[in-house]
Amino acid sequence: MPRKARIDAPGAIHHVIVRGIERRSIFRDNQDRNNWIARLGAVLEDTATPCFAWALMANHVHLLLRTGLVALSTVMRRLLTGYAVSFNRRYRRHGQLFQNRYKSILCQEDPYLRELVRYIHLNPLRVNLVKNLSDLDRYFYSGHSALMGKKARSWQDTDYVLKLFSRRKVIARKRYREFVRQGISEGRRPELVGGGLIRSLGGWQAVKMIRAKGSRIKGDERILGDSDFVDGVLKASQDKLERKAELHRRGYDFNWLVGRVAHLLDMEPDEVLKPGRYPRTVMARSILLYWAHRELGLSTVDLAKRLKLSQPSVSQSVKRGESLILDRGYTLF
Repeated sequence: MPRKARIDAPGAIHHVIVRGIERRSIFRDNQDRNNWIARLGAVLEDTATPCFAWALMANHVHLLLRTGLVALSTVMRRLLTGYAVSFNRRYRRHGQLFQNRYKSILCQEDPYLRELVRYIHLNPLRVNLVKNLSDLDRYFYSGHSALMGKKARSWQDTDYVLKLFSRRKVIARKRYREFVRQGISEGRRPELVGGGLIRSLGGWQAVKMIRAKGSRIKGDERILGDSDFVDGVLKASQDKLERKAELHRRGYDFNWLVGRVAHLLDMEPDEVLKPGRYPRTVMARSILLYWAHRELGLSTVDLAKRLKLSQPSVSQSVKRGESLILDRGYTLF
């Protein structure tokens, strides 16, 4: 049975799990761990991808990310490819380092965000990489130390997480730490490491109770959330696919978009693609890139190659284009 396509969209929260091939170690020493962290930070900052939690284990990694303008697949491809090449070069090895397909579960923010932050950050303690919570506070290879103020990570969004506990940082840290301490006794939480109906409801017992009542609820292995959330995500994903298919059927491609933007702004098509920082050119390019990315589904990597721009520049243009379209009321048709 073919694997289902990943579901992604700007603003979506994903629990990402990366494993070494055949569950082999992907970190042999702290130099490897520091190399991974440096690459992770660089990619997240370059793509403006928020990170709420992370932990490095011996043979796998947990990440809790919110998709920005750059697709999760692009973020992960850059991170995994760069690290694998570096690792293989250092140890003079060849072949794959990671399993073919990293796991990503799209998560409902409320109530799962706080639970996932705790679950991910307790992983080093569960497998005895650290002895106790005090050691975990100072353990540099998970995001917990940054939340506790022991290690600064500019790319980790600690403020967002701490504000879930209090607006005052000192109080927030105390409440967060107590929340983590309470989770130690809970042990492994299988319902938090995947999607699907069983995990979303907290286990088979909950499923049986609902079935006994004759109720029908929606579940999907790629999504961790309640039935309404799953329904909403799947519908939005289907609507997006159908819209792209319809645009393709009508022959609306990148060149058509160039003409559409030129018509809107009373410009020649080659002016839309012209490099430079003139306000009119920047406006046209921003609108073009927004529609190409959001409506046609072209990746920021592909668009960067087409227009000979950097990927961060494309991402900023997409963001600017969205504001321009909303402010000026431009429509695709």
